[in-house]
Amino acid sequence: MTLRIGQGVDIHAFSSQTSRPLILGGVVVAPEGGLEGHSDADAPAHALCDALLGAAGLGDLGRHFPDTDPRFKGADSLTLLGEVLRLINEANVYPIHADITVIAERPKLAPHIDEMAQRLGAVVGVPVSVKATRAEGLGALGRVEGIAALAVALCEMRS
Repeated sequence: MTLRIGQGVDIHAFSSQTSRPLILGGVVVAPEGGLEGHSDADAPAHALCDALLGAAGLGDLGRHFPDTDPRFKGADSLTLLGEVLRLINEANVYPIHADITVIAERPKLAPHIDEMAQRLGAVVGVPVSVKATRAEGLGALGRVEGIAALAVALCEMRS
């Protein structure tokens, strides 16, 4: 068995469109006040996609789903995650476990963490751990200008 690890990072600014929902880990955390992005701007899902693609040596999310392609405008990031899973499986790479940290000053994410982990895990078919932390008032994230997510994925490469 050959183990592979990948990491992913994603960051999005809050949108000026107040009617856009805030979606994190496939969960509508708030019906308004979402993040700016070409797809649904789900930072934890995007970071997980990049971690999985990295473990498989397949580049990043933008390589496969560019923000210049109108097909992905407003795309559901859990659907993109499912496509990433298909791509890595075609490369004989299979996830074992993933871990995500979301950095957000607001809103409070504790009430949503378990559902995020469940939804992301349901797509990739393995346990996904989700945690949240604050930037403690430092920098753009601390000023509530956006949300970031970091992810690592442990995968197995089969021959």
